[in-house]
Amino acid sequence: MASHPLLQAFKSSKPAFGAWITLPGTFSARNAALASPHLTWLALDCEHGHISLQPGAAEIVSAVAGLGPNAPSVLVRIPATGAHADGSANWQIKYVLDAGARGVVVPMVSTAAQAKSLVAAARFPPLGVRGFGNQYTHMSWGLSMSEYLETANQSVVVLAQIETKEGVQNLQEILAVDGLDGVLIGPYDLSISLGHPPPSPDPVPAVEEIIQNILRSAHKAGKKCAMFCITGEQAAKRAEQGFDMINVTSDCGAMAES
Repeated sequence: MASHPLLQAFKSSKPAFGAWITLPGTFSARNAALASPHLTWLALDCEHGHISLQPGAAEIVSAVAGLGPNAPSVLVRIPATGAHADGSANWQIKYVLDAGARGVVVPMVSTAAQAKSLVAAARFPPLGVRGFGNQYTHMSWGLSMSEYLETANQSVVVLAQIETKEGVQNLQEILAVDGLDGVLIGPYDLSISLGHPPPSPDPVPAVEEIIQNILRSAHKAGKKCAMFCITGEQAAKRAEQGFDMINVTSDCGAMAES
């Protein structure tokens, strides 16, 4: 009942294409949401983008949700670097999920303890520690309060970014965390953290080998694997390789190219 386009794509094992939103304001995000019927998700970047958690991300989530049930699923990348194992980043996850986001992306997750922390923050008891109190959350999903509470734990997508040397070293332990839906590869920080130049436009062979290993390991663990791309050509190649969730472009990138 609480399904959304990204979750539907995951369940059907079809590649889910999306776009990265870095600019504040509702209008450009709504334009991106309507740009193509092939987009199943948008990611609001509150880490490196110029979107605030409150009210920026909340307003964009509501604006896109207002386009109807088939509008792209909106995820939010929180600014915290890693899901701190002490729970100190939980408030950021609470903010974006209370805003009605269909999922959360946490950058630079490097240990299983960090992954467990972000999962706990995103799940209601008994699966986690998330609290409920926002009167608009369920409305953004088009559900009653009870319907949202019954289905949110199975419907909110939780992704950990693998983009550090430690994250690669601890990959198997991270993938073993219950409640984690998948991992998103950040090829730029991953390359830099491993002592290689950033992709130009593709990663160097040594980094590409690690990327392919992350993909295989995620699928072996029953998790989804997402990949950040900057062009349609890259995205098509990653889809052929079996990635489940693929970024095609960004708002700034699309405008610059146009």
